[in-house]
Amino acid sequence: MAHDPLLSHEDFAAVLPPGRRLLGLDLGTKTIGLALSDLGRGIASPLETIRRKKFGLDAALLLQVCAKHEICGLVIGLPLNMDGSEGPRVQATRSFTRNLAPLTDLPMTAWDERLSTAAVTRTLIEADRSRARRAELVDKMAAAFILQGYLDRLAHLARSAQQRDPSP
Repeated sequence: MAHDPLLSHEDFAAVLPPGRRLLGLDLGTKTIGLALSDLGRGIASPLETIRRKKFGLDAALLLQVCAKHEICGLVIGLPLNMDGSEGPRVQATRSFTRNLAPLTDLPMTAWDERLSTAAVTRTLIEADRSRARRAELVDKMAAAFILQGYLDRLAHLARSAQQRDPSP
């Protein structure tokens, strides 16, 4: 079996250079939602949605976005089943990361994306967006939801490290 390129949250955090952005990905069967962190890695914002074609084209477009925004790492939504088990969509996500890894040096980690699409859809319905407009927005907003979850975890890891070693 091929090596899993997804790092633990802690290992991923340890290899990130300061002052660079992260890219969040929501890998759907038809689209890839993208979200961008700010330079301080505190806030995730929806960026764009890529219509999926073939892996090679999708990867090339994704890596162009990474170069344009000087991305230093990828946070990829992992679509676990509600009971935490891995189904076909998780296998497709793991396959995508294994295929992407040889094409880039960017570190990657996964974030449990259960309920991200549902939460975003509910927010858009509450904001009274039309069904067509929701379809346009949901993937990149789900990517932002995924990335924000990891950014919050990153902040927690930094606070924990600071409490263990309070020296300046």
